[in-house]
Amino acid sequence: MDSYIIEWLNLVVRWIHVITGIAWIGASFFFNWLDSQLTPPENPEPKVEGELWMIHSGGFYQLEKTMISPSEIPRVLHWFKWEAYSTWISGIFLLGIVYYTGSGVYLIDSQIADLSYGMAISISLGSILAGWLVYDFLWASSLGEKGWLPVIISFVLLFGIIWWFHQWFGSRAAYIHVGAVMGTLMVGNVWRRIIPSQTKLVEAVKAGKTPEASLGIKAKQRSIHNNYMTLPVVFIMISNHFPNTFAHQMNWMILIAIIVIGATVRHFFNLKNKGHLNIWILPLAMAAIFALIFVSKPAESIKSSSDSATFGTEHIPFALVRTILDQRCVSCHSITPTDEVFRTAPKGIMFDNDKRVKALASLIKTQAVSTMAMPLGNKTGISLEERIILGRWIEEGASIE
Repeated sequence: MDSYIIEWLNLVVRWIHVITGIAWIGASFFFNWLDSQLTPPENPEPKVEGELWMIHSGGFYQLEKTMISPSEIPRVLHWFKWEAYSTWISGIFLLGIVYYTGSGVYLIDSQIADLSYGMAISISLGSILAGWLVYDFLWASSLGEKGWLPVIISFVLLFGIIWWFHQWFGSRAAYIHVGAVMGTLMVGNVWRRIIPSQTKLVEAVKAGKTPEASLGIKAKQRSIHNNYMTLPVVFIMISNHFPNTFAHQMNWMILIAIIVIGATVRHFFNLKNKGHLNIWILPLAMAAIFALIFVSKPAESIKSSSDSATFGTEHIPFALVRTILDQRCVSCHSITPTDEVFRTAPKGIMFDNDKRVKALASLIKTQAVSTMAMPLGNKTGISLEERIILGRWIEEGASIE
């Protein structure tokens, strides 16, 4: 497909995905907060469990949580499901647009695994589907009622699939596929467990029967799972802009740490909503983030300053840098790219102009030297020596004289 069309599809579908994701996660956050803020009604009624007064957009809102008795169903009942469905559908389309087009250029990294295009897509879709089937089987079985045991098993399986994707795909694709698995678990919970349970509750009330309490309990369990996955999934959605994470040599361990930290922060807010202010959790999470920043600092062996034995103290001329850029980078990052996949410069970054190269020096160091995230899959064959030259030139002041 023409890269111009793909670029526009990427933009439009990504826009839809972000909007629907905000609606879905926003509704999740709101209802978790809402449940924790309900107070006994001023004028007690048998069916009213709690009420809440709010002020917004120039008016007052009164909300009541009612335990509906048999045969009582409101005339208009709002369901919250299309936000989840729309987010997942747009996300799968976006996965296809970014990672399945262009012969899988963003998906396949021959330095990690020499996959065919068909095999890569099969592993991608098969792993997403398998992730949901295993997770749902675990929590639908009697094992799902064994306290912390299924939680521990779930974390082990999640960490396993993080490692699994990093054995097959490029690091950026591996991160996004972990997000795709978690997003599929979340929408699967809504589609296959939460909405069916709520449907049965409504049908029981319409039939004049007393709803089964277990239906609400199971739906709430999956809703809590979704609640804890929100912050890690949001991080993964934005991670492709930060190669210090996905392109690091310990990338899969960094992702595990981020998921644990995100779930811990979510736990703090869940406890806070219940009236338990465990303020120590936030400093602990911040300390973990700072520790992660320190631990994930690029190794000195990657930096140009570490190879003085090879290059001595001689000045790196810009002509040498220009040659490396022309041979390894300009095929994509140019006003007129010659790459067979990218017909427009990715992210609008172009190295045709020398002054522009100097302005982008810090970005070049991050992408090509510190993290070695670029060239993508090293498709142009840049050597470690050439990366060191680029780094040395930047450390010397990135002169273009």
